[in-house]
Amino acid sequence: MTEKPALATGIASPPADSAENAAARTRTMLWILLVVYIFNFLDRQIVNILAEPIKTDLGLSDTQLGLLAGPAFAVFYALLGIPIARYADKEGSNRVRLIAVALAIWSAMTAVCGLAQNFVQLLFARIGVGVGEAGCTPAAHSLISDAVAPEKRSSAIAFYGLGVPIGSLLGLIIGGVVNDLYGWRVALMLVGAPGLLLALVVLFFLREPRHFRPAEAHAVAAPTQLSTGAAMREIFASRAFVHILIASSVVAFLGYGKALWTISFFIRSHGLSTTEAGLSMAVVLGLAGVFGTWLGGKMADKFGPRDRKHLLTFPAYGMAVAAPILFLGYYMEDWRVAVALLIIPTILNSAYYGPAYGCVQGLVRPQARAIAASIMLFGQNLIGLGFGPFLFGVLSDALQPVAGQESVRWVLYGAAWLGLIPAFFFWRASLRLKAELKSG
Repeated sequence: MTEKPALATGIASPPADSAENAAARTRTMLWILLVVYIFNFLDRQIVNILAEPIKTDLGLSDTQLGLLAGPAFAVFYALLGIPIARYADKEGSNRVRLIAVALAIWSAMTAVCGLAQNFVQLLFARIGVGVGEAGCTPAAHSLISDAVAPEKRSSAIAFYGLGVPIGSLLGLIIGGVVNDLYGWRVALMLVGAPGLLLALVVLFFLREPRHFRPAEAHAVAAPTQLSTGAAMREIFASRAFVHILIASSVVAFLGYGKALWTISFFIRSHGLSTTEAGLSMAVVLGLAGVFGTWLGGKMADKFGPRDRKHLLTFPAYGMAVAAPILFLGYYMEDWRVAVALLIIPTILNSAYYGPAYGCVQGLVRPQARAIAASIMLFGQNLIGLGFGPFLFGVLSDALQPVAGQESVRWVLYGAAWLGLIPAFFFWRASLRLKAELKSG
């Protein structure tokens, strides 16, 4: 008995993908997004190692320096992140194109930073960097969550999150070396320009999965769109999400503050050059951060299936252990001992990224994933990057009459012990995961 030929519909359905092809495309996507995120943090954080040369050249105060490193970038990043993420969550949007355009904007503005002749010009250029970077991570998290099984989500997002320590590492090394050889302006232009080429790579080698679904999948399984208000209500109805948001915002506040001022601390209190400080911090913030970010994702995927609360156990207990060790690192007079003591706390404090953002993607429906990530980034950047470097600088200026050259060290003492706050909130969030995490 012969089969009847399929009726012609005028629409060619795309061929079904083999598991191997789908896996290969996912790997390609993850690697390209990782490189994009490396450039994201490279361009964002290179000002940390260039802070002292910029301050000297432009005659800035510590408060102005903190403003450039923090609020100038973070306020616009945070405010634009939510509406951009809302666009990314729409079924007809192209997240790949959004990431490419965002990458081109922030890369161009990073190069423009190197042309600034005064504080105001540099301030507006940093704002431009923040505007561009607002379009990257929420869309990237949404893409990853669509492509990766829930039980592998923490590791996949942690892999993307390796861009944070790797980008910071490269920023410290490239910024320190190039500054010593050619100056801070050349360093900024050097790291900004390649991002324009990378934007073309994103456009040509990534594809938006929504645009390649079979026609019948669109007709049968198209998800119901959520209004902004409905998405917000669903997100904030999760007590686990609120605890993770608080914890991650405090982590960012302390992390961004320490990233900038620990470098200044080693230059001022230990007498290191920008190259020496950059290479030393590259070991701590870079290599240790890479290992910690990777380890956090692996631990979550290994122990989370046994009990969902263990998705956040490692970040919670790790940050509690890190606090006293970090204090000792800032206390030591020998800079080599100080750097060595900062390695373990950096590993433990970096382990939260994959578990935290992986949980956030699992606490909401797919139609709200990008906006959920953007709210996390809103907190991390407005509170963390917006106020961390700035308030650390204000406190340093305020303590100078008492502490003199050691004012930054005193600020870092307090920052070390404040790490107990996110440890507590990650622990509280872990207790809610069994009840609130969704299956998909």
